[in-house]
Parts: sequence; C-alpha cells; structure tokens
Amino acid sequence: MSGKVVEPARSAASRGRIAAGVVGSLVGLAAAGVAAGIAGRRALLRRQRDAEPDPYQDEAFGELPADEYRTVTTAEGIPLHVELVGPAWARTTVIFVHGFCLDMGTFHFQRRALSQVDGMPRSSPERNLGAVRAVFYDQPGHGRSGRLPAGEYTVDLLASALRTVIETCAAPDSRVVLVGHSMGGMTIMALATRFPDLFAPDGRVARVALISTSAGGVTFGLPDLVVRFRERLLPLISNAGTATAPVVDRARSAAKDLARLLTRKYGFGSLGASPSLVSYVEQMNGAMPTESVARYICALYGHACEPGASALKRVPVLVISGDEDHVIPVEHSRNLARELPHAELVIIPGAGHVALLECSDVVNDILFPFIRRIGA
Repeated sequence: MSGKVVEPARSAASRGRIAAGVVGSLVGLAAAGVAAGIAGRRALLRRQRDAEPDPYQDEAFGELPADEYRTVTTAEGIPLHVELVGPAWARTTVIFVHGFCLDMGTFHFQRRALSQVDGMPRSSPERNLGAVRAVFYDQPGHGRSGRLPAGEYTVDLLASALRTVIETCAAPDSRVVLVGHSMGGMTIMALATRFPDLFAPDGRVARVALISTSAGGVTFGLPDLVVRFRERLLPLISNAGTATAPVVDRARSAAKDLARLLTRKYGFGSLGASPSLVSYVEQMNGAMPTESVARYICALYGHACEPGASALKRVPVLVISGDEDHVIPVEHSRNLARELPHAELVIIPGAGHVALLECSDVVNDILFPFIRRIGA
C-alpha cells in the first residue's frame, strides 16, 4: 500500500477559506509582532494613567448637539449621516472631512469651539469667525453612514460623496472651506482633480486645510516586510476581507488592551495623551467593521495625485502636521506644501497623527484665523 497521500480537489470556496486563513495568519503575526514590541509599555501607561489627572475624563465625546441632522444620498446610493451647526444664512460654510477608521467625532474640539455661543467660537478675537455654518459628516462605510453595497471603495467615490455634501448642505450663498484629516485630505485632493470647477475663482471652495495627510506613497506605519510585498498582498486581503471579517472582528473585540496600546502608539505623539482621548479614538477605530477596512485598503495604498497639477493650486491651503506622526510622517506634509504655490505649512512639535484632538487648542489657533481670512 502506497504511503502517498492524495488530497481531494478543493472547491473555490475552500480555496477562499485557505486564502482567508493565510491573511488571518498574516494579520495575526503582524499584530503579535507589534504587541511584542510594545508589551513593555503596558505597565508604564497604566502607571501614568493612575498618576496623572485626565483633563478629558468628563468630556462628552460623541455627544455634541447639532442644529440640524440630515441624511443625504450619494450617486452610488450610499446614505450619509450629516450634522450641521450654525445658521443656514452664514456667508462661510466649513465642511469637515474625517479620516480612515474614524468618524466626524475626530473634529470634536473644533466643533465644540464653533458651538460655544450661537455658532460663534470662543471669545479670543483671533478666533472670531463671525457667523459660520459647520458641516460634519461620516464618510461612506464609517460611523452612521451606509456602506457601499458591493465592490471596493475608491478615493474618487469619496470625492463624489463630498461633492454631494457641498451641494446639499453648504449655505446657499456662502463660500466653502474644506478641512480634511488624513484620508479626508486625500478626499479633498481627489475632489480638486475630479471637479476643478469647484475651485475656480467663482467656484464654491475658497480655502482648504489639510491635516496629517499625503498625496500618495504612504505606508500607514506598516512593517517593511508588508510594505515590500503590498502589491501581492493587497488583492488577497481585499478579496478575503469578507471571509475573514467575523473572525478578526471577534479578535479585535477581545483585545481591547492591545487595541488601546496600538492607538496610543500610532495615533499620538509624545505629549502625554489623555487616557480618555486615547479610548475615544480607539472606540472610533473599533467601530468600523473589518469587512469595510479590507474594502478600503487598495484605495488608500493606491492613492496618488499631483496637488500642484490640480485645481488645488488655485486656492490658499493650510497644511498641518505633527512632527511625531507615525502613520503619515511629516515629510508628506512638507512635500504637499512644496507642490502648492499658496500653501502655508505648520508643524506641531510632539504631536502625532490625531493632532487635531491631541493639540486641539494649537490646531484651532492656527485653523480659525485661516478660515477668518476668507474675505481678505
């Protein structure tokens, strides 16, 4: 009797499960490697949390009121959750566009400042913007917005969704300022490429702020090995996303401590982030289903644009970055500023990827005067 083992032919579904298993193993190994590298920080973070007062312990994250709630639908049929603050007759509309695996809550402190008194920011003269209509929305597949029924997300799809928000939610006679964080900045760049008329001298968009973002070539802090083989791995991850999603979602739910440590490591700089703030960002990260994460991967890694060759060069642009951003390094912001003729670059020492939360006062002191100059 032969000792040779003959395996039965595998079905497509079986091969898909094997591919999903491979991807799951890769994800698991990557997570284990990161965990091993930062496990020693756990006790230190716990001691810091116990020893230092938390300034945001009682902060109402995710609970700020709006003057109006809307649902608008994209051309692809995706319902977008939108919240508006400020009067509909305002001459300036500021639209905030959040990043990957986050939601409109990323702009919590900017929204809080704009909501202080009848749509006015806090009392500092430099922050007095006059009447402003602020628009916050969850990007497709994020927060309380709907998901794409099938296929992969693209940056062009996000740009189309942003145009829908501009057309349906901006005050009728106002000029628009777009503020994008991370993937939100990529969305704005794609909008300038696809719909240049919006950035014309008589167009709706008058100014743009890009926070912690990139025109392309970003690795999102992944290990060199994964980056080196991303062209082969990304289609596999994307195609296997649906099969692996339930397993990975359960693992994410069971690994809250690890998730919080990863959020602290990659989202924040060295400024001693509030534990409540870290937990809030981790909650936003964890709320996005793995299936949606997988369907975004190729779009983010494939993002590439030439800002200097797009309509973005027609308007004033504010570029902000933390010098300790481990997700999109500060050099990406420097490159953006070099390509845009009307760009102002501000680098915040000690800040990480979510500088707009971590250093909200600093960001607001830079952002609000930039918006106020819209009439200059």
